[in-house]
Amino acid sequence: MSAHAGKPPRSTPLGVAQADLDAVEAIVRAAGTSFYHGMRMLRPDRRHAMYAIYAFCRIVDDIADEAGSLQEKRLGLAAWRGHIAGLYQGRTENPVTRVLVAAVPLFNLREEDFIAVIDGMQTDAETVVVAPDLATLDLYCDRVASAVGRLSVRTFGDSSPAADRVAYALGRALQLTNILRDIKEDADRQRIYLPREYLQDAGVPANPAGLLTAAGLPAVCDRLATLAHRYFQQARDAMAQCDRTAMKPARLMAATYDSILSALEVRGWDRLDERVSLPKWKKLWLACRYGLF
Repeated sequence: MSAHAGKPPRSTPLGVAQADLDAVEAIVRAAGTSFYHGMRMLRPDRRHAMYAIYAFCRIVDDIADEAGSLQEKRLGLAAWRGHIAGLYQGRTENPVTRVLVAAVPLFNLREEDFIAVIDGMQTDAETVVVAPDLATLDLYCDRVASAVGRLSVRTFGDSSPAADRVAYALGRALQLTNILRDIKEDADRQRIYLPREYLQDAGVPANPAGLLTAAGLPAVCDRLATLAHRYFQQARDAMAQCDRTAMKPARLMAATYDSILSALEVRGWDRLDERVSLPKWKKLWLACRYGLF
Protein backbone atom coordinates (compact mmCIF):
# COMPACT_ATOMS: atom_id res chain seq x y z
CA MET A 1 0.00 0.00 0.00
CA SER A 2 1.34 3.44 -0.77
CA ALA A 3 2.11 5.96 1.94
CA HIS A 4 -0.88 8.11 0.93
CA ALA A 5 -4.09 6.92 -0.70
CA GLY A 6 -4.63 10.47 -1.95
CA LYS A 7 -2.80 13.73 -1.60
CA PRO A 8 -3.78 15.12 1.83
CA PRO A 9 -4.17 18.83 2.46
CA ARG A 10 -0.85 20.54 3.10
CA SER A 11 -2.40 22.37 6.04
CA THR A 12 -2.48 19.23 8.20
CA PRO A 13 0.37 18.35 10.59
CA LEU A 14 3.01 16.22 8.87
CA GLY A 15 0.99 16.50 5.65
CA VAL A 16 -1.05 13.47 6.76
CA ALA A 17 -4.77 13.00 6.19
CA GLN A 18 -6.80 14.41 9.09
CA ALA A 19 -8.70 11.15 9.48
CA ASP A 20 -5.44 9.33 10.19
CA LEU A 21 -4.30 11.99 12.65
CA ASP A 22 -7.63 11.77 14.47
CA ALA A 23 -7.52 7.96 14.58
CA VAL A 24 -4.06 7.95 16.12
CA GLU A 25 -4.91 10.63 18.69
CA ALA A 26 -7.99 8.63 19.66
CA ILE A 27 -5.74 5.68 20.60
CA VAL A 28 -3.70 7.94 22.87
CA ARG A 29 -6.73 9.54 24.51
CA ALA A 30 -8.37 6.16 25.10
CA ALA A 31 -5.25 4.90 26.86
CA GLY A 32 -5.60 7.59 29.53
CA THR A 33 -1.84 8.04 29.68
CA SER A 34 -0.32 10.66 31.96
CA PHE A 35 2.00 11.47 29.06
CA TYR A 36 -0.87 12.95 27.05
CA HIS A 37 -0.48 16.42 28.56
CA GLY A 38 3.25 16.31 27.93
CA MET A 39 2.62 15.56 24.28
CA ARG A 40 -0.03 18.26 24.00
CA MET A 41 2.52 21.02 24.61
CA LEU A 42 4.44 20.15 21.44
CA ARG A 43 3.91 21.97 18.17
CA PRO A 44 1.49 20.10 15.86
CA ASP A 45 3.94 18.09 13.73
CA ARG A 46 5.94 16.93 16.74
CA ARG A 47 2.79 16.32 18.76
CA HIS A 48 1.21 14.04 16.19
CA ALA A 49 4.47 12.19 15.64
CA MET A 50 4.55 11.52 19.39
CA TYR A 51 0.95 10.36 19.31
CA ALA A 52 1.91 7.85 16.62
CA ILE A 53 4.94 6.63 18.58
CA TYR A 54 2.80 6.19 21.69
CA ALA A 55 0.03 4.48 19.71
CA PHE A 56 2.57 2.04 18.25
CA CYS A 57 3.82 1.26 21.76
CA ARG A 58 0.26 0.84 23.06
CA ILE A 59 -0.67 -1.55 20.25
CA VAL A 60 2.34 -3.84 20.61
CA ASP A 61 2.00 -3.78 24.40
CA ASP A 62 -1.63 -4.88 24.08
CA ILE A 63 -0.58 -7.71 21.75
CA ALA A 64 1.83 -8.96 24.41
CA ASP A 65 -0.45 -8.49 27.43
CA GLU A 66 -3.97 -9.28 26.33
CA ALA A 67 -5.62 -12.69 26.11
CA GLY A 68 -4.57 -14.86 23.21
CA SER A 69 -2.37 -17.81 22.41
CA LEU A 70 1.40 -17.48 22.25
CA GLN A 71 1.23 -18.17 18.52
CA GLU A 72 -1.26 -15.34 18.03
CA LYS A 73 0.97 -12.96 19.97
CA ARG A 74 4.02 -13.97 17.96
CA LEU A 75 2.12 -13.41 14.73
CA GLY A 76 0.87 -10.04 15.91
CA LEU A 77 4.35 -8.85 16.90
CA ALA A 78 5.85 -10.27 13.69
CA ALA A 79 3.30 -8.28 11.72
CA TRP A 80 4.48 -5.11 13.43
CA ARG A 81 8.10 -5.96 12.69
CA GLY A 82 7.00 -6.04 9.07
CA HIS A 83 5.12 -2.75 9.41
CA ILE A 84 8.22 -1.06 10.87
CA ALA A 85 10.47 -2.44 8.13
CA GLY A 86 7.92 -1.15 5.62
CA LEU A 87 8.13 2.38 7.04
CA TYR A 88 11.74 2.60 5.95
CA GLN A 89 10.73 1.55 2.43
CA GLY A 90 7.83 4.02 2.28
CA ARG A 91 5.07 1.43 2.82
CA THR A 92 2.15 1.85 5.23
CA GLU A 93 -0.70 -0.32 6.45
CA ASN A 94 -2.88 1.69 8.85
CA PRO A 95 -3.30 5.17 10.40
CA VAL A 96 -0.40 4.69 12.81
CA THR A 97 2.06 3.77 10.08
CA ARG A 98 0.73 6.49 7.79
CA VAL A 99 1.61 9.07 10.45
CA LEU A 100 4.93 7.42 11.28
CA VAL A 101 6.06 7.26 7.65
CA ALA A 102 5.92 11.05 7.57
CA ALA A 103 7.60 11.43 10.98
CA VAL A 104 10.52 9.03 10.41
CA PRO A 105 12.51 11.14 7.92
CA LEU A 106 11.48 14.45 9.46
CA PHE A 107 12.80 13.60 12.92
CA ASN A 108 15.40 10.98 11.97
CA LEU A 109 13.68 8.22 13.93
CA ARG A 110 15.74 5.02 13.96
CA GLU A 111 14.37 1.64 12.96
CA GLU A 112 16.37 -0.15 15.65
CA ASP A 113 14.56 1.77 18.38
CA PHE A 114 11.14 0.68 17.12
CA ILE A 115 12.41 -2.91 16.90
CA ALA A 116 13.82 -2.73 20.43
CA VAL A 117 10.34 -1.89 21.72
CA ILE A 118 8.92 -4.94 19.94
CA ASP A 119 11.75 -7.08 21.37
CA GLY A 120 10.73 -5.96 24.86
CA MET A 121 7.11 -6.86 24.21
CA GLN A 122 8.25 -10.23 22.83
CA THR A 123 9.89 -10.90 26.20
CA ASP A 124 6.59 -10.23 27.98
CA ALA A 125 4.67 -12.38 25.49
CA GLU A 126 6.98 -15.38 25.53
CA THR A 127 8.27 -15.35 29.10
CA VAL A 128 6.67 -15.30 32.51
CA VAL A 129 9.19 -12.89 33.99
CA VAL A 130 10.11 -13.94 37.52
CA ALA A 131 12.93 -12.12 39.32
CA PRO A 132 15.29 -11.34 36.43
CA ASP A 133 18.91 -10.64 37.27
CA LEU A 134 19.98 -7.00 37.15
CA ALA A 135 21.52 -7.23 33.68
CA THR A 136 18.38 -8.80 32.23
CA LEU A 137 16.16 -6.25 33.95
CA ASP A 138 18.32 -3.41 32.62
CA LEU A 139 18.04 -4.73 29.05
CA TYR A 140 14.27 -5.05 29.47
CA CYS A 141 14.03 -1.44 30.73
CA ASP A 142 16.12 -0.27 27.79
CA ARG A 143 13.84 -1.99 25.30
CA VAL A 144 10.44 -1.07 26.70
CA ALA A 145 11.25 2.41 28.02
CA SER A 146 14.60 3.90 27.00
CA ALA A 147 14.09 2.95 23.35
CA VAL A 148 10.82 4.89 23.46
CA GLY A 149 12.82 7.73 25.00
CA ARG A 150 15.29 7.70 22.11
CA LEU A 151 12.42 8.03 19.65
CA SER A 152 10.85 10.73 21.82
CA VAL A 153 13.82 13.05 22.29
CA ARG A 154 14.34 13.19 18.54
CA THR A 155 10.71 14.07 18.08
CA PHE A 156 10.96 16.69 20.81
CA GLY A 157 13.76 18.33 18.80
CA ASP A 158 17.08 17.16 20.26
CA SER A 159 19.13 14.31 18.82
CA SER A 160 22.36 15.14 20.68
CA PRO A 161 24.35 12.61 22.73
CA ALA A 162 23.05 14.38 25.85
CA ALA A 163 19.47 13.77 24.70
CA ASP A 164 20.24 10.07 24.31
CA ARG A 165 21.57 10.12 27.88
CA VAL A 166 18.24 11.60 28.97
CA ALA A 167 16.46 8.73 27.22
CA TYR A 168 18.79 6.17 28.82
CA ALA A 169 18.31 7.41 32.38
CA LEU A 170 14.73 8.64 32.28
CA GLY A 171 13.47 5.48 30.58
CA ARG A 172 14.95 3.37 33.34
CA ALA A 173 13.63 5.70 36.05
CA LEU A 174 10.10 5.55 34.64
CA GLN A 175 10.12 1.78 34.20
CA LEU A 176 11.47 1.10 37.69
CA THR A 177 8.74 3.37 39.07
CA ASN A 178 6.15 1.36 37.13
CA ILE A 179 7.60 -1.86 38.54
CA LEU A 180 7.35 -0.55 42.10
CA ARG A 181 3.80 0.70 41.52
CA ASP A 182 2.64 -2.62 40.04
CA ILE A 183 4.22 -5.18 42.38
CA LYS A 184 0.92 -6.68 43.54
CA GLU A 185 -0.71 -6.55 40.12
CA ASP A 186 2.30 -8.29 38.58
CA ALA A 187 2.41 -10.91 41.34
CA ASP A 188 -1.27 -11.64 40.73
CA ARG A 189 -0.24 -12.36 37.12
CA GLN A 190 2.54 -14.64 38.40
CA ARG A 191 5.23 -12.11 37.44
CA ILE A 192 8.04 -10.50 39.45
CA TYR A 193 10.10 -7.70 37.92
CA LEU A 194 12.12 -7.01 41.08
CA PRO A 195 15.78 -7.99 40.54
CA ARG A 196 16.89 -11.38 41.72
CA GLU A 197 20.00 -10.05 43.49
CA TYR A 198 17.94 -7.66 45.63
CA LEU A 199 15.52 -10.43 46.60
CA GLN A 200 18.34 -12.80 47.53
CA ASP A 201 20.11 -10.17 49.64
CA ALA A 202 16.90 -9.49 51.59
CA GLY A 203 15.90 -13.14 51.93
CA VAL A 204 12.75 -12.69 49.86
CA PRO A 205 11.50 -15.74 47.96
CA ALA A 206 11.50 -15.36 44.18
CA ASN A 207 7.98 -16.64 43.79
CA PRO A 208 4.74 -14.65 43.54
CA ALA A 209 3.03 -16.62 46.30
CA GLY A 210 5.60 -15.75 48.96
CA LEU A 211 6.73 -12.37 47.72
CA LEU A 212 3.96 -10.12 49.00
CA THR A 213 4.14 -11.28 52.63
CA ALA A 214 7.94 -11.54 52.89
CA ALA A 215 9.44 -9.49 55.73
CA GLY A 216 12.30 -8.32 53.53
CA LEU A 217 10.15 -6.95 50.70
CA PRO A 218 10.18 -3.31 51.94
CA ALA A 219 13.99 -3.35 51.92
CA VAL A 220 13.96 -4.58 48.32
CA CYS A 221 11.54 -1.84 47.34
CA ASP A 222 13.56 0.85 49.12
CA ARG A 223 16.69 -0.30 47.29
CA LEU A 224 15.00 -0.23 43.89
CA ALA A 225 13.46 3.17 44.66
CA THR A 226 16.94 4.50 45.46
CA LEU A 227 18.13 3.26 42.07
CA ALA A 228 15.16 4.93 40.37
CA HIS A 229 15.92 8.23 42.14
CA ARG A 230 19.52 7.97 40.93
CA TYR A 231 18.31 7.60 37.35
CA PHE A 232 15.96 10.57 37.74
CA GLN A 233 18.93 12.66 38.85
CA GLN A 234 21.06 11.44 35.94
CA ALA A 235 18.23 12.39 33.57
CA ARG A 236 17.99 15.88 35.08
CA ASP A 237 21.76 16.33 34.78
CA ALA A 238 21.63 15.32 31.11
CA MET A 239 18.65 17.60 30.43
CA ALA A 240 20.73 20.56 31.57
CA GLN A 241 22.99 19.92 28.57
CA CYS A 242 20.10 19.74 26.09
CA ASP A 243 17.93 22.20 24.21
CA ARG A 244 15.69 23.61 26.96
CA THR A 245 12.58 23.96 24.81
CA ALA A 246 12.93 20.46 23.39
CA MET A 247 13.19 18.99 26.88
CA LYS A 248 9.91 20.49 28.18
CA PRO A 249 7.93 17.23 27.77
CA ALA A 250 10.78 15.20 29.28
CA ARG A 251 10.92 17.51 32.31
CA LEU A 252 7.18 17.10 32.82
CA MET A 253 7.36 13.29 32.51
CA ALA A 254 10.27 13.17 34.94
CA ALA A 255 8.52 15.43 37.47
CA THR A 256 5.28 13.44 37.22
CA TYR A 257 6.88 10.05 37.75
CA ASP A 258 9.28 11.29 40.39
CA SER A 259 6.19 12.50 42.28
CA ILE A 260 4.57 9.08 41.86
CA LEU A 261 7.70 7.40 43.21
CA SER A 262 7.71 9.73 46.22
CA ALA A 263 4.01 9.02 46.81
CA LEU A 264 4.73 5.28 46.75
CA GLU A 265 7.45 5.77 49.37
CA VAL A 266 5.10 7.82 51.56
CA ARG A 267 2.40 5.12 51.30
CA GLY A 268 4.95 2.48 52.21
CA TRP A 269 5.62 -1.02 50.93
CA ASP A 270 3.32 -2.88 53.32
CA ARG A 271 0.07 -1.65 51.69
CA LEU A 272 0.64 -2.72 48.10
CA ASP A 273 -3.08 -3.14 47.47
CA GLU A 274 -3.54 0.65 47.84
CA ARG A 275 -3.12 2.11 44.34
CA VAL A 276 -1.13 5.34 44.16
CA SER A 277 -1.93 8.06 41.64
CA LEU A 278 -1.50 11.81 41.55
CA PRO A 279 -4.53 14.02 42.16
CA LYS A 280 -5.68 16.16 39.25
CA TRP A 281 -4.51 19.39 40.92
CA LYS A 282 -0.99 18.00 41.25
CA LYS A 283 -0.88 17.02 37.58
CA LEU A 284 -2.02 20.50 36.57
CA TRP A 285 0.52 22.10 38.90
CA LEU A 286 3.31 20.00 37.42
CA ALA A 287 2.18 20.84 33.89
CA CYS A 288 2.33 24.55 34.70
CA ARG A 289 5.65 24.38 36.51
CA TYR A 290 7.57 22.12 34.16
CA GLY A 291 5.85 22.39 30.83
CA LEU A 292 3.79 25.43 30.07
CA PHE A 293 6.12 28.16 31.28
